[in-house]
This record gives sequence, structure tokens and C-alpha cells, in this order.
Amino acid sequence: MTKPAHPAGLQGGATHSPLEVLLVFLRLGVASFGGPVAHLGYFRDEFVLRRKWLDEKAYADIVALCQFLPGPASSQVGIVLGLLRAGFAGGLAAWTGFTLPSALVLIVFAYGIGGLGDISHVAWLHGLKIVAVAVVAQAVWGMAKTLCPDRNRASLAIAAAVLTLAAPSAAGQIGAIIASGLFGLLFIPAAVDTQMSPLRLPVRHAHAAAAIVLFVALLLGLPLLARESSNHALALFDSFYRSGSLVFGGGHVVLPLLQQAVVPQGWIGDDAFLAGYGAAQAVPGPLFAFAAYLGAAMTDAPSGWIGGLLCLCAIYLPSFLLVVAALPFWDALRHRAGVQSALKGVNAAVVGLLLGALYTPVWTSAIISASDFGLGLVALLLLTFWKAPPWLVVGLGALGATAISRV
Repeated sequence: MTKPAHPAGLQGGATHSPLEVLLVFLRLGVASFGGPVAHLGYFRDEFVLRRKWLDEKAYADIVALCQFLPGPASSQVGIVLGLLRAGFAGGLAAWTGFTLPSALVLIVFAYGIGGLGDISHVAWLHGLKIVAVAVVAQAVWGMAKTLCPDRNRASLAIAAAVLTLAAPSAAGQIGAIIASGLFGLLFIPAAVDTQMSPLRLPVRHAHAAAAIVLFVALLLGLPLLARESSNHALALFDSFYRSGSLVFGGGHVVLPLLQQAVVPQGWIGDDAFLAGYGAAQAVPGPLFAFAAYLGAAMTDAPSGWIGGLLCLCAIYLPSFLLVVAALPFWDALRHRAGVQSALKGVNAAVVGLLLGALYTPVWTSAIISASDFGLGLVALLLLTFWKAPPWLVVGLGALGATAISRV
């Protein structure tokens, strides 16, 4: 009898093409509006439901891991998915495809396309935000059915949502995850899940050790080198690397760090900083791509596209290093009975975090009128029952909002 195959992507990343990964993530990078929570919804729809690169539990475990790591969780999830599919080249391809569209648009904006004016309130952009509500709602419901099948885990999810709404900060999110993990360890039965798919990644313990050593060496060494040198490029790389290393909670949390890193130094004016932040809200993909705008808009060289790429690489390098450092140990740990109990609690908390984020900022920034709610329902219908691809729903949402605004 032929054994059933694991979902594609769990068999070992090197057997698939990085080009395949690049093209899929490039399409997601163009169409994924709505912020990091919506990105996780797009990823789940694309890679768990449609392409079946991995199963629901493996995806939830990856999301849980990336919630613990500093840096942008959705981008880190994308890097792991690329590693899973096509090795280290796949991880780089996933990051490139997902980040490049927004980074290029923001670099162009820094060159002066900002003369187009404020587009944050245009109808088509509002339509994209409404579609993000449907995407997140679908992800929350789908993950809840798998990860919160009993009253204990459903209660954990609601408690995590309430906590993150009451304490809307990275500390609230991390506190909810830790508390839920402890609850799972103590009160959820520690039964080994024999159906758990292995994450067979091309990341060895030697790779992990090298990654964590390099991460720490750069974190401690770059400030010393920048202080002793008058090289502006080195100072930029140091500032953006530290910002990417020390932030929990995603893109919006990194903004104060970046503001303190570049404005007081005179590298960029406060007005230019705020203009770029406004533009970053209007583009798809990760908010960390804002670093590309800042690098391109610098008053001193390197600036332009060279400065943009330098700052973009610097802010994301910690994410790569931390993912590589964590993965070998994470895959071994997640198969232990006690860790699986804790993970059941953590995964329930992740559902709660998504549920809280569904309300704010996703719902509160998009659903303002009855017509918005109606358009969101149509988008949810198309995604859930008609199985329409997200890129098509995104386009229809933009057209629908534009049509409604003219009535």
C-alpha cells in the first residue's frame, strides 16, 4: 500500500524551485493589504488551503514561534515558509517577493512622487481595507475551528483577545501568549500528536549556532564600530539593525524606534518622516518596508535607491538570523508532549490575538458605514464559499468601494 504523502513543502525544502517561491510571494506582495494580521490570513489561504504546502497545525506552530521573536511576525512567517519549500534560497526568495513591491514604491515616493498628495483617504484604498477585514475574519474562523475545538482553548482565545484589547501593546500580546502557554502546560492533556507533520528544514544546529553568534556580534559590535568611524553608511546600518533586533509587536511598534534613530540625528526631517509613514499605509506588504523610504530620503549619502536598499537589508537581517537560530530547536521541541500541551495554549492565544486585531485596527479602520459592512460581507462570501482567490477579491473590493463612493 502506498503511504500518503505529507503536504507539499514538508518533505525537505531543497527539492523545489526558489523561483516558484519568488513568484508566489511577489503576487502576495502586490495584493496583501491590511497589515501583518491580514498577511497571516493571506498566507494561510495561499499555503495551507490552496497550495497545501503545510497543514494547519504546522502553520499555527510557525506563527506561534514568530510571535515570540523580535521583528515583523508576518515577514518571518513568510521566510520560514520559503525555507520550508526551497531551502535558504527559498527563504530569501520569499522575503524578496513579499517585500520588494512595497519597498520599490516607497523608494520612488522618496524621489518625489509624493507630489501626488495624500492618498490615504481615496475610495479604492478604503476598499482594500474592507477586504482585509474579510481576510482576517476568514483566517480567525478557520484557525479557531482547528486550534480551539474545546471550551478550554476557546476560553483561552477569548481571554487573549480581551487582554490584548485592554493592553494594546507588545507587552500585552507577549503576556497573553506566555500565560496561555503556561495554562496549556498545566491543564491541557499532554498527548503526543501522531498526526503532526515534521518541519524538515535545511537548517542544521551548526547553522543555528552561527546565526545566533552573528546576531549578537552585530548587535553589540556595530554600535562600537559606528562610534569609532565617521562612515555614514555604517551608522545607518547600525541604527536600522538595532531597530529590527529590539522590537516586538510588528511594524507599528518599530516606528518610534526609527523616528528616534533618524530624526534627532538630522538624517531626515520630521515632516518627511511623517509623509513617508503616510505613504507606507497605502502600499501592500510589510510596514518594515518603510525603512526603504527612510534610506532613500536621507539628506546625506548613501541615499536614493542605494540608501533605501541598505536600510531595508539592515532592518530585516535580524529577522533572518533569529529565524535560522530558532528553527532547529523549535522543530525538536514541538514534538515533545509537554511542549505540545503548551503549544495548544499558545495557538489558542494566537487565535485570540487575531480576533482582537480583527476588531482593532482592522475593523475600526475599515468598517465605517453600512455600505462598508455590506461590501465586507460580499468579500467574505467570495473568499469563504465561492473560493475566489484573494487577489481577485482585492481588486473587486477596490472597484466596489470606488463605485459606492460615487453613488
